[in-house]
Amino acid sequence: MSATAKPPTHYQVLQLQPTATDQELRQAFRGLSKRYHPDTTALPAGEAEVAFRQLRQAYAVLSDPAARRLYDAALLQSALPTPVQRPPSVAVVRPVSVRRALSGGEWFALLLLALALVLSLVLGLGVAWARGAELMSWPSWWADLETASAPAPPPSPSPPLPIRP
Repeated sequence: MSATAKPPTHYQVLQLQPTATDQELRQAFRGLSKRYHPDTTALPAGEAEVAFRQLRQAYAVLSDPAARRLYDAALLQSALPTPVQRPPSVAVVRPVSVRRALSGGEWFALLLLALALVLSLVLGLGVAWARGAELMSWPSWWADLETASAPAPPPSPSPPLPIRP
C-alpha cells in the first residue's frame, strides 16, 4: 500500500455495500472472522492480527446505529469534491443458516440425556413394582364412560292401582 492510497472503508473491509442491513452485516462479519481469525487462518500471524483487528473495528462501528450514521456522514463529506456515483444496487444473496454436523461433545450430551431418560423410566417402574402398585390400571373416568354409554334397562311395568268403590 502506497502512502497516497486511502485505507479501505469499513464497508470494503466487510465486503458490503453501504446499504447493507444489520443481518447482512452480521453474516459478513461471521464469515470473514472465521477466515481471518489468527487461530484459524493460514495467513502469517502478524498479517492475520492486522486483518482481524480491522474487521472487528469495522464491525464495531457499523453495528452501532449512531456510530454508523456518523461514519456515513464522514464518508459522504470526504467524497463531496468528486461527484457521488453510487453503484447500482446488487442483491447479494447470502445463506440465512448453515446446517452443520454435531460435534463430539454435542453427541455425548445427547447420549447422556437419553441415558438419563431411560434410567429414570426404569427406576420409576422398578419402585412402583417393588411397592406392589399396579403398573397398568384404567383411569377412573374410563369406567364412568362405559356406564354412561351402556343402554338403559327397559322400564319395569308399574303395578296396577287398586280400585276403590
